[in-house]
Amino acid sequence: MTSPGPSPEPPRRPDGAVPPHPTLDRYYGEDAKRSRYVLRLFDRTARHYNTIEKIFGNGGLWYRRFSLRRAGLRSGMRVLDVAIGTAAVARGAVRLVGPGGCVVGVDPSSGMLREARRVFRGPLARGVAQALPFKADFFDFVTMGIALRHVSDLVRAFSEYHRVLAPGGRVWILEGHVPKSSLGHAATRFVWARIIPGLTLLFTRDREAKELMDYYWDTVEQCVPPETIVEAMRKAGFEDVRFEVVVPGAFCEYTGRKA
Repeated sequence: MTSPGPSPEPPRRPDGAVPPHPTLDRYYGEDAKRSRYVLRLFDRTARHYNTIEKIFGNGGLWYRRFSLRRAGLRSGMRVLDVAIGTAAVARGAVRLVGPGGCVVGVDPSSGMLREARRVFRGPLARGVAQALPFKADFFDFVTMGIALRHVSDLVRAFSEYHRVLAPGGRVWILEGHVPKSSLGHAATRFVWARIIPGLTLLFTRDREAKELMDYYWDTVEQCVPPETIVEAMRKAGFEDVRFEVVVPGAFCEYTGRKA
């Protein structure tokens, strides 16, 4: 793993928030409408999400278990999976913590929570990353898979993760990755901006499902650089913050520890 050096000053809105990407006019006209747009999009496409994940893989359960184990998830731990979606990360965590542990899921989308309930038997709650409905110092591990780009404020979300973690607890975040090289960027863009949305429309016959994948790529491509995310984690109080490219053009990880 690598630890980035000094980070540039994160972009800020007038209210002081650090958003994960700029306003995307193609989808919503102003930033104040972003959360409502994202919630509606996920609610309306939740029934297709497992089909979409099968189209582009998204790491698979085996990879999530491997990555979580490598990040320090162990038997008996209490885990909070933020933006649980269809419970891909949560199911991997359940296998690792065993009967002595506990995995709790939270998501702002009622549609996603409904889909999660089909495959996940742990506790579920509706809520957003910036205002988690849980008490402080409770969880040993906080996870978030492919959803950091949807929070409204990076520092506020990370501060909430820090708050609900017990001392010594860890955070693990899986995100999309765009290569820095022009060739790698172009190849990744071709796959994620053209092939994946097209296949999504073909298999789901739902234009909103295609829009979800269009939005996925645009938010990944426009996401703030890793240095900004690492700096936000440190500002929220995390130590031993690390960033790692796991699969170039597909996945990267962020990890940190609460002292």
